[in-house]
This record gives sequence, C-alpha cells and structure tokens, in this order.
Amino acid sequence: MSSDALKLAAAERALQFVEPKMRLGLGTGSTAAKFVELLGARVRAGLEVIAVPTSEATRAQAAALGIPLSTLDETPLLDLTIDGADELDEELRLIKGGGGALLREKIVAAASDRMIVIADTTKRVVTLGAFPLPIEIVRFGATATRNMIEMLAGDVGCQGKITVRQLKDGTPFLTDGGNLIVDCAFGRIDDPEGLDDMLKVVPGVVENGLFLGLADAAILAGPNGIEVLEANYDDMLPDEV
Repeated sequence: MSSDALKLAAAERALQFVEPKMRLGLGTGSTAAKFVELLGARVRAGLEVIAVPTSEATRAQAAALGIPLSTLDETPLLDLTIDGADELDEELRLIKGGGGALLREKIVAAASDRMIVIADTTKRVVTLGAFPLPIEIVRFGATATRNMIEMLAGDVGCQGKITVRQLKDGTPFLTDGGNLIVDCAFGRIDDPEGLDDMLKVVPGVVENGLFLGLADAAILAGPNGIEVLEANYDDMLPDEV
C-alpha cells in the first residue's frame, strides 16, 4: 500500500470513534488532513459535531468542507482530538511539529478528554529522536535561545545540529503565532521527560514537540492492516503508600 493509502486507512479507523454531538480537536498535517476530509463527508451526510482546528491550514480545509467550527475560547473542553505524529514510541510518547503547529496542537490535545494519534507504522520507533525535534521559540534573541537549548539538551545526553526552519525561498518559517521553529537533530532522545523539563526553563522557548502523557491511543496502519495501541498511564503513577 502507498503512504497515502495507509494514512487514509488510519483516518478511516479513527472516524469510528467519532459520535454525534462530539466536540472535536482537528490536527494538522498530511495524515490529519485525511481525517478532516472524511469527517467533512460524514458532516455532509448529517453527522452533527463541532470542531476546533489546530492551525489556520486545518481551519481553512475544515471550513471549505462545511464542518462547524469553534475556538477553545468558545469551546474550552473537547471530547476527542484526532491528530498525526512524526514519531511515537511504545509508551505513546510523541514527537510532533513537523507541520509547524505544535503549540496549538498541544493546547488542543491538553483540552481534550481523549487524544487519538493516527499514523502509518513507519512512525513507530523504539527510541524517539530520529525525527528532528521541533521547538517553537520567539524571534527576539533567537540565537541566545538556540544556544541555551543546545547547552541544556547536552545535560540530558542530547546532542546534534540545531537549525532554524526555513521556507524554500530561504526566509524563516513562521508559525501561526508568528514564532520561529528550530529543528533539533538529536538522533536519539533517551530521556524525553528530562529533556522536556530542561526545555521548560529556557525563557525564549514557547513550546516543544515532545507530547508526553497526552496520547490515549494510536491507530497505526501498515501493510498487514491496522494496529491499535492503548496507553496505560496507570503504570506510570507512583505506588500508593
């Protein structure tokens, strides 16, 4: 099966989790776009939902398909978010942000009762980090921020080239919020939680692409069919005294 066919298969399976009257978060990226397309067809057939998009690109696609839209200010609690991932491991820890919408994606995911990731099986890894970690930073003092990211990441064993994302014409890529993204080619991230904690103390960092403890399930499409992985966060809770 082609990559597009696998993305479509995962999106079709995710549509089974959508129920009438749900408040949905709509992800960003090529796989999430497949889900939005399918959802639009269901809405035209009579399904009643309301959706909060995670990017202006997703908003435009959903609006063109006739999907009723809202914002988190109007609809601050969501039932379900469907989104893609650039990488995920066995504990459903994710790297996201390849599409440049990681801040809004994380805000929407955190506002949802449940987040389901859709992807093809090539996104499943043993250790995160082969996909460069996107980090959204403010433009002011970008070089100083990048240097601090490099220093603190090294403290948790992450080293690699850190580059400001650019468009094809060589100008900096700007997020919907007007910020920059730096892509960190660490190769492997052995301690995602430690790295996440480190990045939170860098003043110029808006958000990072590590999604930890947010995904409840992942629908992975591969040549042999669909596999559904369920998170078990109970195992991560401290033992009772």
